[in-house]
Amino acid sequence: MKLTGAQILIECLVEQGVDTVFGYPGGSVLNIYDELYKSSDRIRHILTSHEQGAAHAADGYARASGKVGVCIATSGPGATNLVTGIATAYLDSVPVVFITGNVNVNLIGKDSFQEADITGITTPITKHNYIVKDVRELADIVREAFQIARSGRPGPVLVDIPKNVTAEKADYTFVPCGKACEADVLSAEAEAGVETLADMIRESEKVFVLCGGGALKSGASEEIRRLADLIKSPVGTTLMGVGAFPSSHPNFTGLIGMHGTRATNVAVSESDLFIALGSRFNDRVTGDVQKFSRKAKIVQIDIDAAEINKNVRTAHHILGNVKSVLARLLKLLEADPVDTEERETWLGSIQALKLPVRAARHAGFSPKAVLNAVYAQSPKDTIVVTDVGQHQLWAARYYNYDQPDTYISSGGFGTMGYGAGASMGAALARPDRRVVLITGDGSFRMNSNEMATMEHYGIPVIILVMNNGVLGMVRQWQTVFYQKRYSQTNLDRGPDFPKLAEAYGIHGCSVCTLDQFEQAFAEALASGKPALIDCRIGCDESVTPMVAPGKPITEFVLHENDDSKEEGGN
Repeated sequence: MKLTGAQILIECLVEQGVDTVFGYPGGSVLNIYDELYKSSDRIRHILTSHEQGAAHAADGYARASGKVGVCIATSGPGATNLVTGIATAYLDSVPVVFITGNVNVNLIGKDSFQEADITGITTPITKHNYIVKDVRELADIVREAFQIARSGRPGPVLVDIPKNVTAEKADYTFVPCGKACEADVLSAEAEAGVETLADMIRESEKVFVLCGGGALKSGASEEIRRLADLIKSPVGTTLMGVGAFPSSHPNFTGLIGMHGTRATNVAVSESDLFIALGSRFNDRVTGDVQKFSRKAKIVQIDIDAAEINKNVRTAHHILGNVKSVLARLLKLLEADPVDTEERETWLGSIQALKLPVRAARHAGFSPKAVLNAVYAQSPKDTIVVTDVGQHQLWAARYYNYDQPDTYISSGGFGTMGYGAGASMGAALARPDRRVVLITGDGSFRMNSNEMATMEHYGIPVIILVMNNGVLGMVRQWQTVFYQKRYSQTNLDRGPDFPKLAEAYGIHGCSVCTLDQFEQAFAEALASGKPALIDCRIGCDESVTPMVAPGKPITEFVLHENDDSKEEGGN
């Protein structure tokens, strides 16, 4: 049957199982929005306050659901407003299909009204992108875009559609959605590599396992837990790997790198075999790469060949899906178990370096106390979304993540303003779970307009603003490295966040004690509605520990805060 390009697009989205899209209309996508109106019984459209919010919402939806997120924007400024969100998804390997409108094909390249070369702009930050100049190619391109976004190492794909293509007609035939070609079956080379790794593990006594974002994306959490129990290894995570290994597991040592725990960073430095699962070894992880894990043979397991030996030279690598690799490795190790006596001795020495993350009840209104209270009251499958800054790392350190995919944050790009949109997307993807947004006053003011979206659609995000009146992480760097010259980091201005929330129709309140917070948070949980709690914390609260950029990860400029005396030595 013959359909318009706009109709073909909608039918292709339905083919792919899309039930929710995020976006903002404009002239170049009016035909698409007209068809969305007609298909509102099949596809739910969420109108955000800004295109960047739509991009982050599609990102959060993808991370929380495991499906491909979809975002739509018009040409020119609508499309360019997506760029930060596209880059955020790209650096964190999130599958999102971005659909943009463009001017008519005959107007491209003539500086037409609201024209931008969005495919040129986004080439470095997409897994692939297209401009569709022939309506007869549209269906196949959309299908291919979804396949690329979800297969292998996931990532964002952009499809740019000139307005005339959405109006022209072509034949359309329904094609069932195909599954992504995942590396469930290992290559012969990978199989041999797994056997080599099993031998390396048997020959080593101090094995450290690092979980990166790829460990989560492959769904390998259960295999990692079995491996750690089998070989008695300490396990740490990158920021993107938080949740891949249970925080409450005795072998868990915490974050690695610049803000890594002493237990993790020392374990890395003492290990004789370092196994990285889906981690690209970025600079925040390694510090001085020349001195990183110098005693260890480094093994990298990753699905993306481009990441192998890119930042760190390895002694061995395996190209493949982390879950599939570990499943094969476990069979080999379970058939011929390793000797654990020496391993347990070393593991015990690393565990002894761990500090308690539980805050003392009387320790004051600190970020640690707030995060502990959130964990105590929240269902254990609660999804925590963060913006970027000190609060992001406090949330990663002081909240226990015992289930995978319960911590959502912008790791690679570090996008302030990410949280509002991402938390909406996560909540819409998982209405069966509670969603808590941990943000800062610096980050939240950037995209607080999305409270209008939360209120209109009844998206029950609980927003916790860690309000210290400053750009906290930048101020911390100014304190440590710039002799306390606080240049342009004081946020001594509005808004009053509770009043702003009330203006959007959302209940808001300010708290400055732990008792006040616990009561406010309990009420927010019970309401089942969006809510904002403004947590007034001190401007000199720091993220500890901290390693100076480019230094070895065991040379701390700030050490971990030890509350053990306040906690009665527990």
